[in-house]
Amino acid sequence: MERSPLVGTNPRAWVRRTRLLLVALLAAVLLVTGRLIWVQALEGPQLSEAARNNRIRTYEVQAERGDILDANGDILATSVPTYNVGVNQQLITGYEVRDDSGEVVDGGISAAAERLAPILDQDPAELGAAMVGDSTFAYIARDISPAQWRQIRELGIRGIEPEQSVDRLYPNGTTGGNVIGFVGADNTGLAGLEQSYEEVLSGEDGSTTVEIGRDGQVIPGATREEVEAQDGRDVQTTIDRNLQYYCQQALDEAVARHGAQWGAVEIEEIGTGRILALCDSNTVDPGNYQDWAPEDRGARSISAPYEPGSTGKVPTFAGALDYGLVDVDSEWYVPDTWTVDNGQTFSDNDNHAPMTLTTAGVLANSYNTGLVQIGETIPDERRYEYFTDFGFGQRTGIELPGESSGIYRSTDQWDDRSRYTTMFGQGLAVTLLQSTSTAATVGNGGVRVDPHIVEAVEAEDGTMVPTTLLEGTRVVSEEAAANTIAMMEGAVSDRGTAQLADVPGYRVAGKTGTAQVPNENGPLAGRVGTFLGVIPAEDPQVAIGVVMYGANGPSYGSIVAAPVFSDVAEFTMDYLGVPPSTTPDPYLPLVPGEEWGDDQ
Repeated sequence: MERSPLVGTNPRAWVRRTRLLLVALLAAVLLVTGRLIWVQALEGPQLSEAARNNRIRTYEVQAERGDILDANGDILATSVPTYNVGVNQQLITGYEVRDDSGEVVDGGISAAAERLAPILDQDPAELGAAMVGDSTFAYIARDISPAQWRQIRELGIRGIEPEQSVDRLYPNGTTGGNVIGFVGADNTGLAGLEQSYEEVLSGEDGSTTVEIGRDGQVIPGATREEVEAQDGRDVQTTIDRNLQYYCQQALDEAVARHGAQWGAVEIEEIGTGRILALCDSNTVDPGNYQDWAPEDRGARSISAPYEPGSTGKVPTFAGALDYGLVDVDSEWYVPDTWTVDNGQTFSDNDNHAPMTLTTAGVLANSYNTGLVQIGETIPDERRYEYFTDFGFGQRTGIELPGESSGIYRSTDQWDDRSRYTTMFGQGLAVTLLQSTSTAATVGNGGVRVDPHIVEAVEAEDGTMVPTTLLEGTRVVSEEAAANTIAMMEGAVSDRGTAQLADVPGYRVAGKTGTAQVPNENGPLAGRVGTFLGVIPAEDPQVAIGVVMYGANGPSYGSIVAAPVFSDVAEFTMDYLGVPPSTTPDPYLPLVPGEEWGDDQ
């Protein structure tokens, strides 16, 4: 009988080999089983959590920025909901387009781009290129409208995801752009009130966290966490949108007509310091600020100091009357040149025969030779105090970024000449904001009130809380202020230098000013023409300041700035409903012997 070939010649060896094989198989089974138990029981929760985390998405929910309002509650800046659009570059490659029978007729990135491009107003090829990659979320569009997102959603393209956002709108274009300011791409304020009130307006962003399935869609009932956004609060300004618009138009026309480098106009409510209009030429459009040169994006009315010229004489006249050694009818010998004790000689703008004028006559004719004599009646330190009390050399504290303090040096820095030139507005520099505050102070009976441009700020409970105002500071006596106003009326009469500032039906008190614009090499590069005025003079309601910088041709304040005042003042009186004057000009004597009130 033959042996089976499966049975060795040594049965014991065969059994031993079989047992070893079984032991090896059993060990392998135990090893695999142990690993499975380890993975499922110990590493399982960690791996599951890691997988879940890969599916978690957190989207920022942007807080809605607060509104900026004008004095009447009209919107100057607001926010509207928008969407940013992102693409899951891993999912979009699997996009399929099917016909009514369910057959795939198109697909992939190019098909998705062709359908999205018209809605997003983008080139299909460029859009398709932006969708290529391995990112799970890459932006392909920002700040689209809700209507656009609805169109995209109706396409049902897997891998296209929305992100809620907000867009900043400025419905009035350039009107008030210098005050409002603007925001950058991240919705952070970069200028104006948008910058200075960033913490109030911005609010606090929230977030939404969701779990995404393999198809890129939110898993119903899965993880969802929401942190509610805290919207920003509103800021109401003192600016009247209609006054601001009119002033900007009048200013831009004047700047163009005279070829000025720039100009500015301010309207301040007397007694409250409320700024009703603060205008700069070529004002920025906040919604398109990149189209403006950097130097035109701010407010020169508060940031660009200039020599005021003769409008800077107002503190000297008011201070002299307050100090008590000068009256409106005090007499002064006024030649066209005058040499003071330290040997410095000063001249008037025009050549004229020597004459005798009253203090009112010196102001009406704006003669420097008479003014330095009047200024000498005030000790230097006291005169310095008058000017600083009027606000020269210091910031007003206006609620806007970039305010300049101007230049007004202390008496120990005066030399033999600047001791006198500062009396008539040279050797110092002011902003239009500071200068207009001077007129408002004398119009307010000699009490200075800090100008402000924010009326109220919204509280957490939604109520509008008015701005807390500091009490005014007396600078000169009520009598000195009233007499200064009366003398300034003479300047606007047919006997003074500011006849073009006249407003039909209203008494106007004002002062012209002209100073030089030096270039880098020193010689004259142009002039600054200015005007300050209050209206109506018998009961001042507003102070209006005008500056025209670097105008061509005859660029005196009486020619380039006074007419702008007249235009703006007439509109303002009509707009505010201020009745015309019913009392006559006091008609102070400009020369000795002239009868008081004798309007010849």
